[in-house]
Amino acid sequence: MGDSLHTVTAMPTTRQPSCPFDPPAELIQAREHGPINRYIFPGGQEGWLITGYDLVRSVLADSRFSSRKELMLYPFIDVTGMEIPPAPPGEFLLMDEPRHGRYRKPLVGKFTVRRMRLLAERVDQVTAEHLDAMEQAGPPTDVVTAFAKPIPAIMICELLGVPYEDRGSFQEHVDKFMNGETSDEDLMAAYTAVQQYLAELVVAKRADPTDDVLSELTDSDLTDEELKGIALILLAAGLDTTANMLALGTFALLQNPEQLAALRADPTLADQAVEELLRYLSVAKTFQRAALEDVELGGQTIKAGATVILSINTANRDPERFADPHVLDVRRQDGGHLAFSHGIHQCLGQQLARVEMRVAFSALVDRFPTLRLAVPAEEVALRPEIADIYGLKSLPVTWDA
Repeated sequence: MGDSLHTVTAMPTTRQPSCPFDPPAELIQAREHGPINRYIFPGGQEGWLITGYDLVRSVLADSRFSSRKELMLYPFIDVTGMEIPPAPPGEFLLMDEPRHGRYRKPLVGKFTVRRMRLLAERVDQVTAEHLDAMEQAGPPTDVVTAFAKPIPAIMICELLGVPYEDRGSFQEHVDKFMNGETSDEDLMAAYTAVQQYLAELVVAKRADPTDDVLSELTDSDLTDEELKGIALILLAAGLDTTANMLALGTFALLQNPEQLAALRADPTLADQAVEELLRYLSVAKTFQRAALEDVELGGQTIKAGATVILSINTANRDPERFADPHVLDVRRQDGGHLAFSHGIHQCLGQQLARVEMRVAFSALVDRFPTLRLAVPAEEVALRPEIADIYGLKSLPVTWDA
């Protein structure tokens, strides 16, 4: 460990094709210099990059660090001189207390472990339908389009009460504004289309409630505008993350055949395997916070107003917290990963995500014992690092029909 403070001058954007599951090498190197590094933002301003588990966890739980987007700098764009607006009503991930609590509290009861367990039967059914379709179509297929995207998409659409006939176009728009590759013009058009759709959906639920979370929330004192914002957050947090975990998790298991064999041989490992894949892959790879006052952290003074980047993927690979952190081990016992964040912003839908992953991975490995990549691993198309959520564009697989 070096004594002098290490400086990172740009957010690393490439992963090695030979190690697509590992964080970019420069981030791993930064953590080796110590858990906190100086960071230079695109406009030349100084901030901080935190790569160690303990410090990342402590910032996530510290109310002296704000989640408000208008207070922050961004790792990939220069926002110097730009007027960043505060988060719109309902978009509580980008808010602090008490605004954050106003929107999150009514949702807590909708995402209980018990309710998510009741949903497991529906997840089973949806998963089986997609595996049936894969089997009938025969190999090869793309795991992303045949399996990883549709399962969480159907579940989140059912939770929000999106009518069946609207789901195709709805999912298409969502994908465009989250994949990190859409042109600015198309991204804005897709984002606007989703916003417009959700606004109309809220009005429809008020007029004619159905059995879904959005309809239940129309009973509260939340306005239509606030409900639209909440729906957008649930959608963004519940669809893209799980879809990429399912695709990337399948890839990781196929690249670690002994782990795949262990899971196939002992289905009781499913819960542990899900936690380990969450830790190992950390698809929601970074969060940002802004210091509201001077804070002493890891031997450094974080000045009020400074932006701190929290590297979740290196925190979840911290050798001081996890033994052999770069090894995928479905029998791993040392839990406590930060894949779902921590503190007041810890992921509300984490139990649903766990249910979806447990059911989907178990069913996939059981149904296709000879599942394997249909292309060399180096040719699997990765999402760009600039995307909010890390994952795959496609995952071609085959099996013995």
